[in-house]
This record gives sequence, structure tokens and C-alpha cells, in this order.
Amino acid sequence: MTYSAAASAPKPLLVLIAGPYLSGTDGDLGKILANRARLESFALPIYERGHLPMVGEWMALPIIHAAGGRTEGDDVFKAYQYPVAHRLLECCDAVLRISGQSRGADLDVARARELGLPVYTDVAELPRRIRAGETNQ
Repeated sequence: MTYSAAASAPKPLLVLIAGPYLSGTDGDLGKILANRARLESFALPIYERGHLPMVGEWMALPIIHAAGGRTEGDDVFKAYQYPVAHRLLECCDAVLRISGQSRGADLDVARARELGLPVYTDVAELPRRIRAGETNQ
């Protein structure tokens, strides 16, 4: 299925928010958490346009922890983070690539393009989808 019809947004899009997570942190937990908070700051604006936001770590971290991962960037983390994101992309309808250097986000964008998914760089580019009975805050 191609997603050229995404502009009409007949259904909510599942939008992966791709951007720096470990990049630029040198393993500093405070910086990692700041990157995660920045990724998550795009969730409400995406939702307000009528779609469902997704941050890859929301899916990956429980899997990583169940597999024995203990710290961000350990060997277990490295073994699962990107594969989970790429499997997740097969369920997504679009990607929002936020600014900032990130090898992982660049890999997500490349995989999204292979899958034919639209890649946006601004929330305002996402089609607005509001149905009867829904409100747009």
C-alpha cells in the first residue's frame, strides 16, 4: 500500500517521531532524558492534528529491559533499539523527523522511504484530520 493518499487523512496516521535520543549525550542520563522529553514534546501537537504519535523508545525500552538491558547504550540496548524501530516502522503511516544529528533517526527516515512512507519535518506539514464529534484543541 502506498501512502500518497495520506494528505486526505481518512484515518488517523500513526506517526513515528524520529530524532536524537542517544546522539550528543556521551551516555549522560540527564541529556538522554532531555532528548526523550524533546521527542515526546511533539506528541500532543501530532495528536491535536488528529493523529497518533509514537516514539520508538516507548516500544523498544520494555523489550530491551525484558531482554536484560540495564543502561541506555549497553549491548542489549544496541541489539534491540534499531530492529524494534524498523519493525515499528512497518506499522506506521508517516515519520516526523525532528531536527538534530541522529544516526538512528536517519536510519528510520531511510527505512520509511524504502517503505514508501511520507517523511515530514514540521508538525504543520501533517494533514489535519478532524471528524464530526472530535474537537481540535
